[in-house]
Amino acid sequence: MSGAGGDRPGLLRVLGLGDVIGIVVGSVVGSGIFIVPAAIALEVRAPLLILGVWLVGGALSLAGAFCFAELGGLFPQAGGMYVYLREAYGRPLAFLFGWTLFLVIDTGAMAALASAFSTKYLPHFVDLPPSGTRLVSVAFIAFLVVVNLLGVRHGANLQNTLTVIKLGSIAAVSVLVFAFGRGSAANFVVPPVEPASVDLFGRFAVALVACLWAYKGWEAATFSAGELRNPGRDLAAGLVAGNLIVVALYLATNLAYLWVVPAAEMAASPRIAAEALTRAVGPGGASALSLLILLSILGAANTNVLTTPRVLFAMARDGLFFDRLRHVHPRFHTPDLAILAMGGWATVLTLSGTFEQLLAFVVFGQWLFFGLTAAAVLVLRRRRPELERPVRTPGYPATPVLFVLAAASIAASAALAHPWNAAAGLGLIVLGLPAYAVWRRRGPAPDDPA
Repeated sequence: MSGAGGDRPGLLRVLGLGDVIGIVVGSVVGSGIFIVPAAIALEVRAPLLILGVWLVGGALSLAGAFCFAELGGLFPQAGGMYVYLREAYGRPLAFLFGWTLFLVIDTGAMAALASAFSTKYLPHFVDLPPSGTRLVSVAFIAFLVVVNLLGVRHGANLQNTLTVIKLGSIAAVSVLVFAFGRGSAANFVVPPVEPASVDLFGRFAVALVACLWAYKGWEAATFSAGELRNPGRDLAAGLVAGNLIVVALYLATNLAYLWVVPAAEMAASPRIAAEALTRAVGPGGASALSLLILLSILGAANTNVLTTPRVLFAMARDGLFFDRLRHVHPRFHTPDLAILAMGGWATVLTLSGTFEQLLAFVVFGQWLFFGLTAAAVLVLRRRRPELERPVRTPGYPATPVLFVLAAASIAASAALAHPWNAAAGLGLIVLGLPAYAVWRRRGPAPDDPA
């Protein structure tokens, strides 16, 4: 059990390495691999550069995973990034991260996933009126809330099952395309890589920004560190193994796309996965792909409910959020009220239809928090060298610096492309300061479960 004080229930340490991998892969592999390849092909054009973008993006994600693994070894507690930011920079910045995560980032992502499930992909099988799609969206969120309320083991089992199905299905898509698609090996090298230039470098960087969006999500595994049996070992190994699996999967999938769809056609295809599968097995492939995407959406949303309430729980335990959210269910040992709060707010965002604009606002701030968390490795090495580090970032200090630069580049790119969105996002984050002022004098409640 994760340190309960007295007779008060605490979080149970029942998760293992396989669960971390399930969270990482299930969170990362969503719609990105079905949408982003076209944007990358449009920018870099050459197949070898397309694959190069995915390799570099995977390497940068792995660099971030190494940084977060070191931080997870230092602070194996519920809350993950919130805890790392608190320890490196203090409570105000950590609060602003948790505030934004609850207000928009993860609840907005849940709302977007619920809406996509009911309005974009379920209609392929069932024709629903607008009222029906809203009902399905709410039921989608409610189902995940109930599963995760009943125990972290239930939520993790659902996540692992969906991840296995998702991995198997995406791998099957690649196999089917190679086996039955009328492809050409020439598609892997035509057109050739153009001569190096400033313009090519800039386009590669733009493609890399899109690629890193498709790789994002693995950080959610850190939020559940307080329920890992061996957090020092399993979190690090799961972050690295999960990222390596995703890189391999993304490369194999892009090779399958290129086998039947030349790079120039890929750049013009917003539904590249459906295009490739249809060329291989006919129109029936579209139905199979829609089912795969529905499962991917469900797995990605379950990751949010499985992990993010642990951040709210950690904030409440520190006296920096609603006090009731540090409650742990006496039977199920889950942060039940934090889960309900997250599900409730996600439902409000879903029904209000504001989540798409809110998510657009916070891209800039989200990557700032990401970069600051990786930079915490540098900060804590300097400020607290005496701490025992079960895991050390390989290639230090180059590894965290590279990831910080990548995160800063994405934030800058978002700000330059949509300056008003970036300003609005900063405004949403800054709105947390008055809320912090309300809670700042409250310290951790005694005998809280860790």
